[in-house]
Amino acid sequence: MRERTDGTVDAEATTGSAADSAARPGPEAGAGGGAGPVSDSAVAGGAGAGGGAARSGRWRRGRVTAGFAALTAVLLVFPRVVPNTPGRLGSLLEAFLPWLGLCVVPLLAVALLRRSATALVASVLAVASWAYAFGGLYLPAPAPSARDLVVVQHNVSDVNKDPAGTARALAAARPDLIALEELVPDALPAYEKALAPQYRFHEVRGTVGIWSKLPLSGTRVVDIRPKGVEEGWSRGLRTVVHTAQGEVAAYVAHLPSIRFGAGGFGSARRDESAHLLGRAIAAETVSKVIVLGDLNSTVDDRGLTPLTSQLHLPESGFAFSFPASFPVARIDQVLVRSAAVGAIQALPATGSDHLPVLARVLLD
Repeated sequence: MRERTDGTVDAEATTGSAADSAARPGPEAGAGGGAGPVSDSAVAGGAGAGGGAARSGRWRRGRVTAGFAALTAVLLVFPRVVPNTPGRLGSLLEAFLPWLGLCVVPLLAVALLRRSATALVASVLAVASWAYAFGGLYLPAPAPSARDLVVVQHNVSDVNKDPAGTARALAAARPDLIALEELVPDALPAYEKALAPQYRFHEVRGTVGIWSKLPLSGTRVVDIRPKGVEEGWSRGLRTVVHTAQGEVAAYVAHLPSIRFGAGGFGSARRDESAHLLGRAIAAETVSKVIVLGDLNSTVDDRGLTPLTSQLHLPESGFAFSFPASFPVARIDQVLVRSAAVGAIQALPATGSDHLPVLARVLLD
């Protein structure tokens, strides 16, 4: 309000000042009133808080999936954390260990669908664990050499309806040695006749035998019969193969079958037989040793530790051999001492419920 020199009040000035005051925001409005303007710094702060919450959520989501992936990784690298009692669950896991990697596929899918960083990292760790355990089997094997000893291992089945055809199929692979199991008396003549033209030397003890292009000597039975098994059960032999690189002790063995039952994975007799075979190999005086046979489990199974702890495993190839209709495990084995198995592969099906496996043994 302005007062004129004549003492009257200027109303226009008074009205204008009041309007200006109403138009200017006061300190209270700027401080947080709904009508006040929002500063740029306040907008940026809100966006930062929202982005941080989103990033934090990506790490918090999928913890259950991450837990399963981490467990898969641990079991792939350390399967023996699973105890073998009750029911020999540890051996059961180890027998099919490569297939545990299939669990990673749905875990990765869930991690991606949920956009969970935690689950994704754990799933990638599981993939790395599988690669660590089995990736080496995909590496190329050493180039074949004329000095390699080529061997075939095959459980021919005691109900094989075409033993002669099976023998011819094995001979077609042109191995130096052929080891056979489940040789029954009625079928043995057919194998002998079909293999005789190419394999001058052969030995049979019980239900196992070996055919060779190279001379054999010192053949004897290896007693791997578990306690409680009837007399006459004979599934092991040892012979000496005379190669250009020197003598090689060859063992052919057929360990007892495993059974699934109310008590779990029934492998007690198999394990006992593996222990007996391992003891015989440990006492072997010939430095180079080859073990060929149906061992009724994979080399990852702790039940075969008496063998795998003192023998070298194949360096390349999975060669799943059982069952022939849909192979999921290699239970037909070629193991060596003071030598190496460069590669192992499954051959086409015969009249057996097993696939034959062929391996190249490096004796030098």
